[in-house]
Amino acid sequence: MDIKIATAQFENRSGDKSYNLDIIDDLSKKAAVEGADVIAFHECSITGYSFARKLNREQMLELSEFIPAGPSVQRLKQIAKKNKITILAGLFEKDDKGQIFKSYVCVDADGLQANFHKLHPFINPNIKPGSNYCVFDYKGWKCGILICYDNNIIENVRATCLLGAEIIFMPHVTMCTPSTRPGAGFVAPELWKNRAKDPTSLRIEFDGMKGRDWLMKWLPARAYDNGIYVVFSNPIGMDDDQLKNGCSMIIDPFGDVIGECRKLNNDFVIANLTKEKLELAGGYRYRNARRPELYRDIIGKEHDAAQKVAWLDK
Repeated sequence: MDIKIATAQFENRSGDKSYNLDIIDDLSKKAAVEGADVIAFHECSITGYSFARKLNREQMLELSEFIPAGPSVQRLKQIAKKNKITILAGLFEKDDKGQIFKSYVCVDADGLQANFHKLHPFINPNIKPGSNYCVFDYKGWKCGILICYDNNIIENVRATCLLGAEIIFMPHVTMCTPSTRPGAGFVAPELWKNRAKDPTSLRIEFDGMKGRDWLMKWLPARAYDNGIYVVFSNPIGMDDDQLKNGCSMIIDPFGDVIGECRKLNNDFVIANLTKEKLELAGGYRYRNARRPELYRDIIGKEHDAAQKVAWLDK
């Protein structure tokens, strides 16, 4: 069965859940009118993201919610029911033990259908890493979730695929930040403020190595190597004091971009996903050609202590 999935980008407000949920409502309604079955939003799209690096434990607990009982998931349920669309969105979660997680939920008119905890969180030291992969059923499709940095560790994508995922939702808050890679760095907020008069200067920054060009070095490879659909979602505009470039996109199992947001504003794009591509793509053959006995012990080999925590410094 073919399905139509929308991926969205929007400029969130830090800590303003009501505003962010209103935008999610608006974009969900518009996507549903255009025929989308599902719409996916970025990492921490409900709460905002980058500002959390400044919060202490008490502030993080205040920002976080119980899932599914908290008000944000209940609001998502209302939005999904009203607009007749399934919604994926992110927020901070807390449990009754006082643990805090970076969560990404799938919600429809019946309520919570999936909840994934980011495996490699680093925006705030009070966030606990998740410990499980997530694969769930949707209209005859197997769907997985990996949040931002999780996707840079290729074993996470392959593991989710081997658990049956045909589509992996990859919500991010990424690009336009300093890095050791050549060409990386912040994009000046002034370019965003002046985008109506000078979109060209902003687009050059967004599409270059600070933004899209870096993403295209690796994101299509995740889809191609595993023979899966990738649904990438990313904010656009200011996230706290950092400018993000959006370019939310959907990539097919051949590694081809089949839909991408290109507006310098809130936006969404819809792509039609077909089952046929899953077995026609090279990744399907590569999975079947694997010889796990050659590398099972290598892949499962323990890191030393320094390697285990290295990703926290990224």
